[in-house]
Amino acid sequence: MSKNVLSLKDVAYMGISLAILEASKLALDFLPNVEVVTLLFIVYTLFFGRKTLLIAFGFTAIECFLKGVNVWSLMYLYIWPLLIIIVFHANRKNADYVFYCILSGIFGLFFGMFCSIPYLFIGGWSMAVTWWIAGIPYDIIHCVSNFFLTLILFKPLCKIMNIVTSEK
Repeated sequence: MSKNVLSLKDVAYMGISLAILEASKLALDFLPNVEVVTLLFIVYTLFFGRKTLLIAFGFTAIECFLKGVNVWSLMYLYIWPLLIIIVFHANRKNADYVFYCILSGIFGLFFGMFCSIPYLFIGGWSMAVTWWIAGIPYDIIHCVSNFFLTLILFKPLCKIMNIVTSEK
């Protein structure tokens, strides 16, 4: 894929990637804080670079259509781009498989902290900290599940993406 221009192929890849992202999110919605969204954004960023930001904003828009707009909508507008930017810069430094497993876990662990930022403006420090602390058990689940899902699925997903996106 070219660096600055979206080709028809880019749009198709990103549309399919967005559909996979949303379908996998919906498939795992019944499990609290177990998701492959983080893993998929990591893998997509490795293959699509900064263009993955478009997938993130599309994902947020679809989630808003399906679940309505709420405070979490605002959170998604900065949380997923933050992950994409971290992965983009780590990839430029040739980060390895273990780094992405750890990053995925850490991202899950601190997801609640990142999400508490809007509450800082809504109700001050006490509301933001209380909201974050109340969610720590879920953040621990998020951390562990992200780490192990990335540990298990990262290499196979990268192998599939190599096959699918290779020029023929």
